[in-house]
Amino acid sequence: MHLDESRHVEPVKYSSGSGFWRLFMAPMVQGSNIFVRFYRIIKDFFIHPLDNLKIFFVDDWSKRTHILLYMESIDSTLRLVRSRAGFIFSKPEKGPLPTAFNPKAQEIARKIETIINGKAMVMNSETLLGVPTTAHILGGACMGENASTGVIDKANMVFNYKNMMICDGSMISANPGVNPSLSITAISELAMSKIPIKEELSASVLP
Repeated sequence: MHLDESRHVEPVKYSSGSGFWRLFMAPMVQGSNIFVRFYRIIKDFFIHPLDNLKIFFVDDWSKRTHILLYMESIDSTLRLVRSRAGFIFSKPEKGPLPTAFNPKAQEIARKIETIINGKAMVMNSETLLGVPTTAHILGGACMGENASTGVIDKANMVFNYKNMMICDGSMISANPGVNPSLSITAISELAMSKIPIKEELSASVLP
């Protein structure tokens, strides 16, 4: 369902045998800090005990649940920074930060919850810590014209290294707003096609 030119929602199923994901679920609540959200989680368990227990004890969890995959393309970037102690962490560079409490995503989840008589849940890291979750980790080794603007060139070759290529999600510079697996595959196949075919020399051995 396309909400506008930059946001859409896709229904996605868990694969068979993925029932362990139920251990990471928590009621979908909001709050200004972790204490408020924790209180609302406990409150939700008391108000809807059967619905919450069903999430954790349903017989075939992956079959009886589905994900509402909310996609939103926003013009924002992160930068990797090395601390004085040598640790690498990310910090905002420009644009709005993603949020674990997207109002439009939660509004849609509440509507679907009512229609199917289900229970809207989210990752407990989102509810408790307020950290948004994504399965599409992109960027970090993006393409550029030279070493000052990127890590790899248009053929996926690493600048200033011989015979070294990067062909994974880190080469994608921005979130395309859809599952990036096909884009990663297509770019990687194009890069592979530029590698010269090694000619095998055959020699005849005479007795």
